[in-house]
Amino acid sequence: MIPVTAIFDIGKTNKKFFLFDVNFKEVYKVYHRLEYIQDEDGDPCESIKELTNWIKDTLSHALTLEEFNIRKLNFTTYGASLVHLDREGDPITPLYNYTKEYPKDLLEEFYSKYGPQENFCQETSSPALGMINSGLQLFWLKYRKPELFKKIHNTLHLPQYLSYMFTGKMVSDYTSIGCHTGLWDFKNNSYHQWLEQEDLLKFLPRAVDSAETFPISFRKQSMSVGVGVHDSSSALLPYLINNTEPFALLSTGTWAISINPFNSEVLTLEELEKDCLHFIGIHGQPIKISRLFIGEEHKYQIEKLYDHFKLEKGYYKALKFDPIHYAKTKACKTKKFRFEYLKPEAYGISQAGKNDFSQFETFEDAYYCFLDELTELQVASLQLVLADTSVKRLYIDGGFNANEMFVEMLRQKLPNISVETTDFALGTALGAAILVNKVAVDV
Repeated sequence: MIPVTAIFDIGKTNKKFFLFDVNFKEVYKVYHRLEYIQDEDGDPCESIKELTNWIKDTLSHALTLEEFNIRKLNFTTYGASLVHLDREGDPITPLYNYTKEYPKDLLEEFYSKYGPQENFCQETSSPALGMINSGLQLFWLKYRKPELFKKIHNTLHLPQYLSYMFTGKMVSDYTSIGCHTGLWDFKNNSYHQWLEQEDLLKFLPRAVDSAETFPISFRKQSMSVGVGVHDSSSALLPYLINNTEPFALLSTGTWAISINPFNSEVLTLEELEKDCLHFIGIHGQPIKISRLFIGEEHKYQIEKLYDHFKLEKGYYKALKFDPIHYAKTKACKTKKFRFEYLKPEAYGISQAGKNDFSQFETFEDAYYCFLDELTELQVASLQLVLADTSVKRLYIDGGFNANEMFVEMLRQKLPNISVETTDFALGTALGAAILVNKVAVDV
């Protein structure tokens, strides 16, 4: 039997399970999607029950595979998601979606007590993002859902909850605490004082090293289980191990996260307004990142283009980069697209007043134009973390890694940086595997 490490990589859209051998080579995988349910307010959310049932069933099935011997287990998930537990350790609220709208009046009340907003954002190294500042979820529950709040005994970040399901150990992890949560005071390197004033620190378990493991037995199989890790920090690990020179990473999916592990400069208000923030690396150090909602924007626009040109889904994936076609696109200086989710004006970039696809002769014409305008925004977001650093290499991983046109346009727009797609297509899961195997990472 091959000794393997099992990893659950839980994204907003895709739920993935991998087995890696001792050389961190993928030897088994499962992809799955779960339908959203509704929380008590009628907003869409992940079903924590269905998610945990799928995880337990998937691991149980993997343990029946005669060719593998699962020795280690870890989890990496999207952030900004909290699981609130009662005295018995069971979830008592839905897994609220970070896209859920935060009540404006309550937000104003919060910042009147612990702001002003600009100061709070600088102290916590995060833009004001409503429910994405997941720590503020506790404030919301306390004042808007007091009956639920009274039942809370512990609050875990999603990666640590999945670990707790198997270990029974309630812990926190700095990679989850420090990523746009509104929980961490980066200047004082501690939880922000608002949590103590609201008597909320009692809900948050002790923070442990990201490489911490606990021995368990599951279905009569002994294994070591990690504490889980935030996906952005996890995605960075394979690159830290394989590089000796400064680099940046563009981790793509629903969000495009520009990560520069060699930039920990204090954030300016202007950078915060452009969705720039810090997260905490596995060694507790601040790492500068910027975010752009390009995956959702791409999904929205591509569906509109398919409808207009009467094409089957997936058509764009067959397109190859054509420099002549791109030169033709660049020759047009007028913006043609109106973004649904992105705000180019924040970067000093204009956009069209509305979408008018009738001005394009073909889908290809429209798609080249869209990607040209999208990558212009992506470069602006990247420059927030690249500025004033010696980074000469940019890696792209995740979903847009396979989009040749997206990658080539970035190369054209970043002539002084080597833009490379990587073999770490499973970078997020791979990072979690590296952690649970306690591979030394110096950075």
